[in-house]
Amino acid sequence: MSMSEDESMKIFSSAPVPQAVLKNALPAMAAMLLSLIYNLADMFFIGQTNDALQVAAVSLATPVFLIFMSMGTLFGIGGTSVISRAMGEGRKEYARKVSAFCMWSCVVVGIALSLLFWFFMDEILLLVGASADTWDFTKTYLNIVALCGPFVLISNCFSNILRTEGQSTKAVIGMVIGNIINIVLCPTLILGFGLNIAGAAVAAVVGNVVGGTYYIFYFLRNQSMLSVSIRDFTLKDKVCSSVLAIGIPASLGSLLMSFSQIILNSLMSGYGDMAVAGIGVASKITMITGMICIGLGQGVQPLLGYCVGAKMWERYDKVLKFSVGFALVLSIAITGLCYLFTGQIVRWFLSDISAFDYGLQFARILLSTSFLFEVFYVLTNALQAMGASLSSLITNLSRQGLIYIPALFGLRAVLGVTGLVWAQPVADVLSIILAAILYIVTSRKMRCQES
Repeated sequence: MSMSEDESMKIFSSAPVPQAVLKNALPAMAAMLLSLIYNLADMFFIGQTNDALQVAAVSLATPVFLIFMSMGTLFGIGGTSVISRAMGEGRKEYARKVSAFCMWSCVVVGIALSLLFWFFMDEILLLVGASADTWDFTKTYLNIVALCGPFVLISNCFSNILRTEGQSTKAVIGMVIGNIINIVLCPTLILGFGLNIAGAAVAAVVGNVVGGTYYIFYFLRNQSMLSVSIRDFTLKDKVCSSVLAIGIPASLGSLLMSFSQIILNSLMSGYGDMAVAGIGVASKITMITGMICIGLGQGVQPLLGYCVGAKMWERYDKVLKFSVGFALVLSIAITGLCYLFTGQIVRWFLSDISAFDYGLQFARILLSTSFLFEVFYVLTNALQAMGASLSSLITNLSRQGLIYIPALFGLRAVLGVTGLVWAQPVADVLSIILAAILYIVTSRKMRCQES
């Protein structure tokens, strides 16, 4: 092990807890913040066309495109959990095999998803609730972004996996580069060249291709303890099953987030395209809190996983306690700021009066529980770090699926259009209670087995 590798591992094993957490989490949070800016910029510059129908089209297309990202999450979170525990156990060759498996799985699955998008585009547009006015806009966007499928998976996968070897800063560089390119290209193509929604899609393709390529070259330069070589690819030694056991629950959470958003948009389309535009903008605003907390959870997962593999339970508890406290304070502050300036933020995206009114009302409802995101995401990542596949599965299915989707239909029947929006706060409260219970039960069971 080189000196730099040794120092990276010391961060996991012996550095002061606040230093270890912040060193791993801050780059991930920064990457998520930049990803958030990219998501907001996409919608913002489309909004500058003063065409609420294009804003609605982006709202309809975004959850479909997120399916690519959820597949990257499958291999990224699953691989991170397995590799971090293998590092804690000193099984570095096994970690290399897991990394190579994740790389080539991303390539195959990414190509397959792109082909499915193109072959079944009309069926997808019907499913998401595209109207006659938004159909062509949504189709144009999705047809173009499908070009970068494998690169989206690679970028989302290895922005997680590189953290397992202590390379928290390098782990986010690919995402940072890709997002910056996207942010720069969006106004240039959308407004400067007048490409409108097609310009947003082209910017997304270029950004994701460049970001994914960065990670490929990182490994080709032999800078890593891990591997993406086809020679290290294997399905043996439980490499595939171990990654999927944690990755599937994690990706199901992301997939359900996409599908539940598709269901929401489809139901919301019954109240008109302006309601769809409003919920799209409101969802973007609550992402300000959510994505930062996701970054924190993903950043501390390798640290927690290392502690589990090395049986360092006292350090594990300190890391978890510090992470929850830090995230709670941060998310309360961000949610408060978003609530104070909701009107101004919504106005950045929507000029149509009807769409603005929907966006303002919906955002204030969603912000009512967004400060709770951090506890949910930290606990979810803690379960993944312990390799608790069943508890991870239940937790990830709850917030955007088992609880949220029934709440959508139930509350719509009682409250109408606002009931569709209140379904998310209800799901937030119930799912965080469930996550806390599962974490306590799983943690106690694992420690009893080792004592």
